[in-house]
Amino acid sequence: MTAESTGADGGFDRAAAVTRSLLGYGVLVGPFYLLVGVVHALLREGFDFARHPLSLLTLGGTGWIQITNLVLSGLMVCVAALGVHRALEGARGARATVVLLAVYGLCVLLSGVFVPDPMAGFPVGAAVPETPGASGIAHLALGAVGFLALAGAAVAGSVWARAAGRRRAAVWSIVAAALIVGGFFSGAVLATVPGGVAGLWLAVLTGWTWLALFSVTVYRTVPHPDAHRRESAA
Repeated sequence: MTAESTGADGGFDRAAAVTRSLLGYGVLVGPFYLLVGVVHALLREGFDFARHPLSLLTLGGTGWIQITNLVLSGLMVCVAALGVHRALEGARGARATVVLLAVYGLCVLLSGVFVPDPMAGFPVGAAVPETPGASGIAHLALGAVGFLALAGAAVAGSVWARAAGRRRAAVWSIVAAALIVGGFFSGAVLATVPGGVAGLWLAVLTGWTWLALFSVTVYRTVPHPDAHRRESAA
């Protein structure tokens, strides 16, 4: 990371402070997305966590809530990717991690623009189309590309972690990548089967958890903005 210290404030490292703040969004985004989505789902008539993915909440009268949730969450992922770029610029595996995280963030954001088709009785009273609509197809494609990109980011992140001597982070990044891919595709294939959406939940929860843990790991590599003052006081 490029250091930008200012002499006027005693050497406070603004670059480090900004980078740490950006990485914080990688920790915040998962809880934010899940809290908004779950609370919204609990308030929606007919929503069944065992049969309906959270993306269906984009449909109906209060669909704007989940649309906003997806757009903001996608932006936060992109901000976290920028933080990773600033912290790990030039490091092995960093560029691929950043690019793939940004792709994932963009896919999450666009999933709020291209909403899915009604399915499995939700929204209540909505007709399920005989053939998928253009928006529904785009939503599925964005999901596939997004989760593959997130899994790829985890694999690339493991390359950086291994090169940096963080073996635990490297291992759980690979495990997370496998769970994300397996969870998404099993959930997509079994989406019409009761409980089949559990695979999607596995992919979502694993993905947000990995991003949070990886952001924390990278955060710890960034010098504290006031490191010089701490050293002086020690």
